[in-house]
Amino acid sequence: MKQYDNPPKARAAALLPILVFLVLYLGAGIWYEYIAPIEGQMGFYVMSVVVAFGLALIVAFFQNRKRDFLGNIELCAKNIGDVNITIMLFIFLMAGAFGGIAKAAGGVESTAHLLLNFVPGTFAVPGLFLIACLISMSMGTSVGTITVLVPIAASVAASAGFSLPLTVGTVVGGAMFGDNLSFISDTTIAATRTQGTRMQDKFYANLKIALPAALATLALLFVMAFQSAAVDLGTFDYSLLLALPYFIVLIMALIGINVFCVLGTGIILFFAFGIAAGTTTLSTAFSAMGAGTNGMFETMIVTILAASISAIMRDGGGFEALLNFVRRYFKGTRGGRLGIGLMTILMDIATANNTVAIVVAGPIAKTISEEYDIEPRDSASLLDTFSCIAQGIIPYGAQLLIASALAGITSLSIIPCLFYPFFLACAVLLSIMLTGKQTQ
Repeated sequence: MKQYDNPPKARAAALLPILVFLVLYLGAGIWYEYIAPIEGQMGFYVMSVVVAFGLALIVAFFQNRKRDFLGNIELCAKNIGDVNITIMLFIFLMAGAFGGIAKAAGGVESTAHLLLNFVPGTFAVPGLFLIACLISMSMGTSVGTITVLVPIAASVAASAGFSLPLTVGTVVGGAMFGDNLSFISDTTIAATRTQGTRMQDKFYANLKIALPAALATLALLFVMAFQSAAVDLGTFDYSLLLALPYFIVLIMALIGINVFCVLGTGIILFFAFGIAAGTTTLSTAFSAMGAGTNGMFETMIVTILAASISAIMRDGGGFEALLNFVRRYFKGTRGGRLGIGLMTILMDIATANNTVAIVVAGPIAKTISEEYDIEPRDSASLLDTFSCIAQGIIPYGAQLLIASALAGITSLSIIPCLFYPFFLACAVLLSIMLTGKQTQ
């Protein structure tokens, strides 16, 4: 375990800003979700995460008295200007434009319908899981995948007499698989940039954990399929031209091409193919790209605010206090990995957003990984995996709330059928236990 010279003096009080954020955001979310709900709004989205972070940053400025106001500004600016933060912001912009043009062109629906035409009726539920995995890996968003596939899953359940929570939970699980592994997912971008590792390295580290969990899920779904009646899924209309860009993007990412080239290629292909297919015009294509980048603004602002708060907390000794806690209760490489995982899960439970959880936990995880000799690719994998486990299970997260609303059931009824997130939790814990011998 590495030790560093002249770290800031440990001071738990320096963590107050993050506590303020959690109390504001989590408190408002619980209040508006369960105590005084507002019709038509998800409780955890009433209080803007940007507002909560902004107030936490004000607390950080007042608390860090060893620097004056301009000194704290300079500290924030230095951290915001870090090359990894800058790259992350640029990728967020391009990912937003890609998602916007792909959706406007009809690429998501065409890809889903194309794959559905190859699913035998007997294996409708395992087929939905595989399709959700592929779609979410290609488009980089679990919420988008759920929005497209849950209505289809509900239709399959109704026509075949399958359990509705089972079909919906299967789609949610597949969506979280792709969200965890996709090269253009917000979570992958945040995890790799905060840990300073390549997406390809994180992908292969992640695959060793996610693939066994996915195979276990598939095996269980196949067993259940053989015990159920077959269903005729019918035929779905699709455009091969509009589905093609997703497969090209996925292949480019897997062979290791730079993410900027991957996203740029995807944008150009959807732009050209959408106009050629008549699903978009020049004006609607540009508008869709603009709408997509607008959708990323909150994530980008949160990244900037979180980087600022992290810099001030680190300077005040907050990170050193966290490290002292980890040193006391988590021993060796296994302990460091468990510490990163626990911190990420708690942050996701508090924020109900896996990308925000990674952005907040990332700098602390980086410090832990350096001290505990954990490879950057592994710490990035742990951040992404644990955040997706928590996000895929919490009943007030966007994924389950949207899925339950589309299916007309409660989010709590879906949780027992979330096989993949539970298998993923077992897989990541097993991988941690199988790491090298603990060092004291």
